[in-house]
Amino acid sequence: MRRHRNVKIVATLGPSSDTHETIKALHLAGADVFRLNMSHGSHEEIRKKHEIIRAIEDETGGSIAILADLQGPKLRVGVFAGDSEQLDEGAKFRLDLDEAEGDASRVCLPHPEIFQALEPGATLLVNDGKIRLTVDDCGPDFAECTVVAGGVISNRKGVNVPDVVLPVAALSEKDRADLEFVCELGVDFLALSFVQRPEDVEEARDLARGRASLISKIEKPSAVKQIDAIIAASDGIMVARGDLGVELPVQNVPPIQKRLVRKCRSAAKPVIVATQMLESMIESPMPTRAEVSDVATAIYEGADAVMLSAESAAGSYPIEAVTTMNNVATEVEQDPTYTQIIEASRDAAGATVADGIVAAAREIAEKTHIKAICCFTQSGTTALLVARERPRVPILAMTPLKDTARRLSLTWGTNTVITPVLDRFKGAVVASARAAREEGLAGPEDQIVVTAGVPFNVPGSTNILRVAPCDERLIYSTDPE
Repeated sequence: MRRHRNVKIVATLGPSSDTHETIKALHLAGADVFRLNMSHGSHEEIRKKHEIIRAIEDETGGSIAILADLQGPKLRVGVFAGDSEQLDEGAKFRLDLDEAEGDASRVCLPHPEIFQALEPGATLLVNDGKIRLTVDDCGPDFAECTVVAGGVISNRKGVNVPDVVLPVAALSEKDRADLEFVCELGVDFLALSFVQRPEDVEEARDLARGRASLISKIEKPSAVKQIDAIIAASDGIMVARGDLGVELPVQNVPPIQKRLVRKCRSAAKPVIVATQMLESMIESPMPTRAEVSDVATAIYEGADAVMLSAESAAGSYPIEAVTTMNNVATEVEQDPTYTQIIEASRDAAGATVADGIVAAAREIAEKTHIKAICCFTQSGTTALLVARERPRVPILAMTPLKDTARRLSLTWGTNTVITPVLDRFKGAVVASARAAREEGLAGPEDQIVVTAGVPFNVPGSTNILRVAPCDERLIYSTDPE
């Protein structure tokens, strides 16, 4: 199913979207990738959603990517004798390893690794930052704090520690079990929570063993500080603005978002902008004007994908939310200013032959009347490089591998076609012309650009470019030369 937009839409599935009928309606409304949140639902429920998505893929004849979002370690306080307490600004409050029920003066924090990393002056955030504590004194089993921002603290509220890199593995035992389950199930992407350093990504890669691509969720200041190394270690990035906005001043999030989008584009790796994009549509059939502007901003920045969370998973209007996002994307991309911004932010191509080929393909397409850029790809790398160029014409990724086609569902402007295994460039040109005609991208009088690598079927070997006609003489040619 070819979309008439370049940015992709990721929709989270949940209680509001767990039937075949609703998930298919979400896909038809514009969802290109479905996110399975491993924080919610049993393995059997996840398996059922996976089966539904694959059935819909067969029905529609397209490629749909599935992203499994691992929960990551959850840092939480213990419980209170009265279930909750009021903490007043300026009061003293102690966190420790004592499992006794808490009160207005203390509570258990059952994470010794936090105490190991704390230093006086560090900040602790409780309940999404609504309560802010400053550490006055600490040891291996306690932290004496002053309440800087007070409020009600209750049982098992989450704790964020923005100032330090915690000696906590990014993958909990639950995450390891979930990772193995979804990889065997056949998901296309793993979203990694709580990434602090590139080593966290490498650990997950060792466990995934090539069965899924890795998307690092950037939600901690320590990850922002090491972003270049994390991007290099990852297959893509998710700008998780919720936790990022808790651990950093909220005004820091927009420039970080813009910087991460540009860095990922330069690295030819997909970037998802996520969290609260159409939050009001959880309960309302219409978004706020500010939310529409937020979605539009991510698209103007050149993000590969924008994501819906609770809006499609637990909201009252999941299909309307996807439809709204699709409509905003379509309208933004028709704005001449969009093209100007995208082209003004284009970096110079890299130094490889493949970089030169895709840059030349884009130049030829934009300076002539080329209708599409068709790239043959095994691993998807060539299509990612073409997408980095953000050409004005559609990208048609030709691949014999269904897994590659699905993973490219997350990549800006890319339409995928499954082809037979080819061993000659002439066959690739003929297949590209046919696909461009069948997909409605070109007519009999039009031309396309075809890129491929010789020898064929070798990942990363892009080294040839041809401008080809789409007339019947070529399409129905049987000449092997």
